[in-house]
Amino acid sequence: MPPADPPRPAAVLITGASSGLGEALALEYARPGAVLFLSGRDAGRLDGVAAACRAKGAEVHPRVLDVADRRSMEAWVEECDDLRPLDLVIANAGISAGTSGGGEGAEQTRAIFAVNVDGVFNTVLPAVARMRPRRAGQIAIMASLAGYRGMPGAPAYCASKAAVKVWGEGLRGWLAPQGIKVSVICPGFVTTRMTAANRFRMPFLMDAPRAAGIMARGLAANRGRIAYPWPMAFLSWLGAALPDALMERLSRLLPAK
Repeated sequence: MPPADPPRPAAVLITGASSGLGEALALEYARPGAVLFLSGRDAGRLDGVAAACRAKGAEVHPRVLDVADRRSMEAWVEECDDLRPLDLVIANAGISAGTSGGGEGAEQTRAIFAVNVDGVFNTVLPAVARMRPRRAGQIAIMASLAGYRGMPGAPAYCASKAAVKVWGEGLRGWLAPQGIKVSVICPGFVTTRMTAANRFRMPFLMDAPRAAGIMARGLAANRGRIAYPWPMAFLSWLGAALPDALMERLSRLLPAK
């Protein structure tokens, strides 16, 4: 007989669930008996995702929120946990930009860090505060293969993903003795609204439902780092390991976002 599927978390909170990887993960976890707490900034798209998840049998609680708003996020996470103790929290919300229009400006850089870094803190920290007393729960932090090394095509994006990647790796060891599992997710190129803006060939491009399956299986196995697809993950690792002078020359040949 084939091995049984690992048990799925009953109560899942996902930020940035109105499109892209957040939407794909919501659909991946939607099933009868599941309770999904989904946030996003686009009410229309978020309602569409909620309806699709309800059609699969899940109980869904959508909320329009900006993850950069610390007080609102803390209140929402606590409200969700009061309604149903959270088994899995996925800090997925993120934004991208690029330099093809002439460079990342100050406001663009600050906006990227506000969402990609502060938004992760605003999601994870109140969740950990709730999980610690019951010594149970799982945190997933959406980093990126772009966080392995800063690239001139998107320095702020790369730096923001590097920050949450390293933070999540440290949290894993710190929180493990307290019964809380932490995984860092490092996707490559996935077909989403974010990558749709890219005007260059994206190697090893993957569709979002397939990516969601990889992430869900990695989380079920409590993998510390879920990096995919493996050829792109290897190249990213290699780029970080190469001598700086060599990689700097190579990176100048890459297309700008």
